[in-house]
Amino acid sequence: MCRTCGCGDAEEIRITTSDGYAPQPSDHHDHGRAGEHHDHPPGPTRTVMLEQQLLAKNDALAAANRRWLTAEGILALNLMSSPGSGKTTLLERTIREVGGEMGISVVEGDQETPLDAERIRATGRPVVQVNTGAGCHLDAEMLDGALRALRPAVGSTLFIENVGNLVCPALFDLGEAGRVVIASVTEGDDKPLKYPHMFRSANLVLLNKVDLTPYVSFDRDTFTRAVGAVNPDVEVLTVAATQGQGFDEWYAWIRAFRANQSHPAISHASLDIPLTQE
Repeated sequence: MCRTCGCGDAEEIRITTSDGYAPQPSDHHDHGRAGEHHDHPPGPTRTVMLEQQLLAKNDALAAANRRWLTAEGILALNLMSSPGSGKTTLLERTIREVGGEMGISVVEGDQETPLDAERIRATGRPVVQVNTGAGCHLDAEMLDGALRALRPAVGSTLFIENVGNLVCPALFDLGEAGRVVIASVTEGDDKPLKYPHMFRSANLVLLNKVDLTPYVSFDRDTFTRAVGAVNPDVEVLTVAATQGQGFDEWYAWIRAFRANQSHPAISHASLDIPLTQE
């Protein structure tokens, strides 16, 4: 059970490749999950202490993931959004247009089904599907298993398509170099204010489906101001994944991010996670 957000069970997690390979966790990555009975202790202080311990355990493995990715020269970008924002469509177009140049491989995160991985596999690029069962986010241990199955090439680009959710994925460092939050005009212009942790953790915000702006109630200036209110330093790019609008700017951002890759680990303090007083 994910005791931070109350979702998932380690026994439900499945990591599969195109040939059905499912890696086993390494001996030194024993997180004591399977078979445990987890009571929920009373009182907010004790609960926060447990949450921080779990996040610390996740962060330790995320740091190991990051060291390995950095040593291999692999740029890992964590794509996060609500369901239906267009992440997979954006990935498909990105792969078709610059997949070979950037050496793209993909980790697909979903609660169930291999549907998104099948879409990526159809482009010819390497992909691993992580099904989280009831879990609403990927964590560092899941990425560790996916990396062992995927084995991305040295110097390549790894896209991690996280489970569609604007809450829990923001809390879990996977070891990525950067985070890209994808929003769409069909979701409304108030999402940055309603889900500030997600947008606060972003290195880039992509506003997708801008070709549909004339047909929905969405104000781009309101959205941009809302993003700036929670994350003044983040850049907002507009794209239309089905039409290709704005993708040159998206690719330029990826290249520039790789060239300037010297980024600190995701800071939980920046996400306003409360500190426990002893």
